[in-house]
Amino acid sequence: MKALTKKRRLSAISTVHYLKLVFRSLLLICATLAYIISRIKGDSISFEDLEDKPIIIGVIWVVFVTEIILRFFPSKLESMGCQRQFFKNFKPTEAKEPIKQPLKITLFIAALWLSLNAIFGILYYTHLIDEGILLLISLLFSVCDMICILFYCPFQTLIMKNKCCSSCRIYNWDYAMMFTPLIFVKSFYTLSLFGISLLLLIVWEISIYLHPERFSENTNACLSCKDCKEKLCHHKVQLHYFWRSNRELFKKYNSEIIKKLESIGVNKNSKNNDTSK
Repeated sequence: MKALTKKRRLSAISTVHYLKLVFRSLLLICATLAYIISRIKGDSISFEDLEDKPIIIGVIWVVFVTEIILRFFPSKLESMGCQRQFFKNFKPTEAKEPIKQPLKITLFIAALWLSLNAIFGILYYTHLIDEGILLLISLLFSVCDMICILFYCPFQTLIMKNKCCSSCRIYNWDYAMMFTPLIFVKSFYTLSLFGISLLLLIVWEISIYLHPERFSENTNACLSCKDCKEKLCHHKVQLHYFWRSNRELFKKYNSEIIKKLESIGVNKNSKNNDTSK
């Protein structure tokens, strides 16, 4: 436990992830405030209006398109989780057969995500939500993407059971998953965002089909803990340990307060009994 909870400096890759989390959170907050102000004024929210005043959607488009395009090329500031498709990140081991995730799990995740977004589509076409809400949902997904990487991922923990992000089967699905809610909006910004992110997903899937040995730890030494440069799991363990420690401390402090209150109550009751006698 000491080895796991020992403090480590944030790696460059982890630092980039935290910066992305802060930036995307601010972007979500600004977009939410702009949406609320527009609704208070009674204005309708549409991408046609945003295209006339492209400051918000323009920033969102430029930032995310740049991030997606950079994913098509090797980078030292990206997680090995999305970099293992490249030949330069393949160090063969003695094993010849890669360990593959069952196809049914991958299809289950895809079906689950499409079903969730189908609900958004129904709400949109029945006019229960508008284009502004779809944009906010996409921005919320972008924040959740960073939370999954840095703190807790339900896909990893509950469904895939993979070791960490470096072995995540659907790592490069992230941008396509973020912008799926925008496919219901007919706009250059929305369709181009989803189109480029879908292309990234297709390239990822083709790479897995053609070079499965690059995506498994038993055949690619770059995915081993020994060669990991990200060390994100250590930070996750530290955060979880910090949470557990403070939770136990809070419980202890809370129980002491309750005991003191109970003792005060007992003393008052005893005094009242004495006076009544």
